[in-house]
Amino acid sequence: MMRVVPLPLRMIFSLVVMGLIGFFFHLYNTVWLKPERIRKKLRIQGIKGPPPSFLYGNLSEIHKIQSQATEATNHAEIVAHDYTSTLFPYFELWRKEYGLIYTYSTGTRQHLYVNQPELVKEMNLCITLDLGKPSYLTKRLAPMLGNGILRSNGVTWAQQRKIVAPEFFMDKVKGMAGQMLESAEPLLKKWEDCIEAQGGVTADIQVDEDLKGVSADVISRACFGSSYFKGKEIFLKLRRLQKAISQQGFLFGTTRLRSSLRVMNQKEISSLEREIESLIWKAVKERKQPCLEISSSEKDLMQLILEAAINDECLDKDSSKRFIVDNCKTIYFAGHEATAVAASWCLMLLALHPEWQARIRREVAQVCPNGLADINSVLQLKTVTIVIHEVLRLYPPAAFVSREALEDTQVGNITVPKGVCLWTLIPTLHRDQNIWGPDANEFKPERFTNGVSKACKFPQAYIPFGLGPRLCLGRNFAMVQLKIVLCLVISKFALSLSPTYRHCPAYRMIVEPGSGVHLLIRRIDAGITGSIDGKETEK
Repeated sequence: MMRVVPLPLRMIFSLVVMGLIGFFFHLYNTVWLKPERIRKKLRIQGIKGPPPSFLYGNLSEIHKIQSQATEATNHAEIVAHDYTSTLFPYFELWRKEYGLIYTYSTGTRQHLYVNQPELVKEMNLCITLDLGKPSYLTKRLAPMLGNGILRSNGVTWAQQRKIVAPEFFMDKVKGMAGQMLESAEPLLKKWEDCIEAQGGVTADIQVDEDLKGVSADVISRACFGSSYFKGKEIFLKLRRLQKAISQQGFLFGTTRLRSSLRVMNQKEISSLEREIESLIWKAVKERKQPCLEISSSEKDLMQLILEAAINDECLDKDSSKRFIVDNCKTIYFAGHEATAVAASWCLMLLALHPEWQARIRREVAQVCPNGLADINSVLQLKTVTIVIHEVLRLYPPAAFVSREALEDTQVGNITVPKGVCLWTLIPTLHRDQNIWGPDANEFKPERFTNGVSKACKFPQAYIPFGLGPRLCLGRNFAMVQLKIVLCLVISKFALSLSPTYRHCPAYRMIVEPGSGVHLLIRRIDAGITGSIDGKETEK
């Protein structure tokens, strides 16, 4: 005799089955149908790309291509400037197959690679707030940058930019030149001491860490009213945090770390984030009362951020604290790390090209015979300017311009569906032979002799500082600091590559020397040193 299943059990069973069907349909819609609808909208516009797999998109292919490129990497003694095939081999492979515009997927996320100069210009100059920073990427970078100006979108970003931008206008930056000179003094003294300790002629020095110290001291003095010595703990922890986040594979939201290491990595990130915020808040509280007592014209950047938070009626106590700490973290990191890395690449390339050292030395002696105390004379130095431009062309600290369509957005002749992330690979754009000519992979500062507008066929393709509304606020600050540091160093020392130097650019949120920059540094026998006090000094 057949057993009758009670009605309540049949109802429960039916509900479970319906729930499972609904769940699997939602899953299928999320991981395939929705991304496929976006891909179809792009295909209709003639945009193709590598076929994605279910669930993972092109992630497996990305990891496979990267592993093959890493195994094939040979860090030879020859310094090759085209490093994109090693750091981002999948982009290069797909570019050769699909052209300057193509689409690819990471899991359920759809991306649009855009390296066509006209569209890059349109994307960068777009003023709509519907094109912002990728939300998944900014989430990964939150421990480092919080919701500061580099990470925020929309009205929040516009408000923060209004506060920060005036501090980096050229008139303000000129007033920081004296602090930049003072910050470089210990570096010159340290290298002279190293030369004496290593026999008095030449010293083998790893310069990149010393340059980070100079840059950190500059940003501390100029923007936060303190010295690097006082903020050293913050900078050291920020560097540790930067490395920890880089290990997570933040670019695509995936990591190759084993689960146990991933847990340890996340714990380290959380711990460092708390420690950094505590240190910054301690520094903020020390400055809070003076902020209320001095005039606006005398306030540094930290005090202006404090004032904005105090006067914003929309911010409660916790939101106010978050606003202050996040923007201080952003300035601490972005204000010194990228400039220091750029200075390291400058010295490496000058060590490879002593003829450009000689040109800089001669120009400094002619234009600044009394040293570098006159900032207006420093700004007139043409040779060091074109050298910096060329270094930033070959080694831009930021590897990408990245955006996300927060709504359906028109970029040039392409309608970008909501949720699509757009990527421009800056090093590839900076080495495009159709834009820069057949010598695009060579170090030739003379291409910038008549300015950026005459250096290539499409000036908007030169974007080491970005372009348009999201143009790097610290551009003037970085250029003046680089000019001062390079002129001081080259006036005082002759540089060549150390036999221990290993050329292996690495991507750790920015493109930096993977094994440091080791140089042989020799004191110049005679010549103007570009001294701090403005007096000529003969050796």
